[in-house]
Amino acid sequence: MSAENDFRQKPADDQRSRPHRDVPPSQPGEEHHALGGQAQRDEEIEQIQQQSRHQHVTIQKPPDLPPAPPRKALMIVSLFLLMLLLAGAFTLWARASHGRALAKETERETVPTVAVVYPQSEKPDEELVLPGSLQAYEESPIYARTSGYLVRWYKDIGSKVTKGELLANIDTPEVDQELNQTRAARQQILAQLELAKISADRWENLRKSDSVSAQEADQQVSGYKQAQANLSSADANVRRLEQLEGFKDVYAPFTGVLTRRNVDPGALINAGAGVAGRELFDIARVDPLRVFTSVPQAYAPSIRVGEQTVVSLQEFPGQKFVGKIARTAEAIDPNTRTLLTEVDVPNKDGRLLPGSFGEVHFAVGTNVNKVTIPVNAMLFRAEGARVAVIGHDNKVELRPINIGRDYGATLEVLGGISPTDQVVINPSDSLEDGQQVNVVRPAQNQQNPAQPAPQGQPQGQKTDQPRNEHHKKDQSKNTQKGNEQ
Repeated sequence: MSAENDFRQKPADDQRSRPHRDVPPSQPGEEHHALGGQAQRDEEIEQIQQQSRHQHVTIQKPPDLPPAPPRKALMIVSLFLLMLLLAGAFTLWARASHGRALAKETERETVPTVAVVYPQSEKPDEELVLPGSLQAYEESPIYARTSGYLVRWYKDIGSKVTKGELLANIDTPEVDQELNQTRAARQQILAQLELAKISADRWENLRKSDSVSAQEADQQVSGYKQAQANLSSADANVRRLEQLEGFKDVYAPFTGVLTRRNVDPGALINAGAGVAGRELFDIARVDPLRVFTSVPQAYAPSIRVGEQTVVSLQEFPGQKFVGKIARTAEAIDPNTRTLLTEVDVPNKDGRLLPGSFGEVHFAVGTNVNKVTIPVNAMLFRAEGARVAVIGHDNKVELRPINIGRDYGATLEVLGGISPTDQVVINPSDSLEDGQQVNVVRPAQNQQNPAQPAPQGQPQGQKTDQPRNEHHKKDQSKNTQKGNEQ
């Protein structure tokens, strides 16, 4: 206690013993103020010293404790480091899990979501009805074989003509004059031939008596043979022009009907069918008629040449024209997956017109599995018609299909899909084979919206609303499940 008081008294003693610095003389007022301030500070110092003398010692010495063993201290440090490591590992795991969750969410957002429907199965029928195109059995354009001017035509469009009947006359003055000139040239060559023959005979007789040389005799004989060749050439040229003159009259090549006439009297006619040529008539044989149709691949084995079939036209309701399968292409078209088939139909009265559209009825008698899909489920690709089917692990499969009949809102599919397949509706053009998608699965009892409503219940009735709302709830639940996955 005395040491502490001595330590606290030292500053005051030092201040008292410290000599005062010389200060410059000041005015009486300022000196009095400075002396008053110094006296006040001395009083405060004395008060502090008196208070310190009466204070009791409050600092207590800490208890003597034995030092901690080194193993316990090491364990405490180890636990502390372990806690730090665990905290760091937890932080890293939390960051990694957050990154994985973010990556999964991003990947899920990039995967497109598609809606699917189930194809509706149809009852197989015993008759296959396909569209067909009626064409003439034979059809040929008629061109002129000689050049000139049309004098007259004798048959107009729609006229029935027989083989060899006269159709038109062509005036050919240039060919006539050229023929006369060629005939006159032939007469000249014929006269030269006679002179060459006389000369050759004469030189042959003179050669026998050695009056002329063998060279001179051979020249005369060669001249005679050359004149014979010139006469043959002139005869061929005369026959060519005579045949051209024969083409001044245009005749029908076969029995049929004129379907086109492109010339009038006085028109310039150029020979041939090239750029300068002009088609005169178009003739078609309409008895019988050819009916071409494309049979889907599923029905191709049922088509047999020689079997009877029936053709119907919209302009003849209730009437059926019996025909016969004449021939097939004997090959499936790789683009349409169909078999080109020709049916010949008699047309003695000419009621059926070439170029018409009809329907061909085949009695196939096979149970072909047929389904219908909405028309907005089909994809048009360069390879042909395709549909997107959901396969394993929600991956898209682009399948080719065989299209049957077109019902407008729906399509009949004869092959490629089954009623258990999930077909994507409104597929995007960017959809690719093997692409991963999120699927909005329909209810098992979902009805195709394009399918007609049951009898006695009009389409669009209010009783369909609960079913639609239930279907929407199922779709939203499936979507939430897909997001959770």
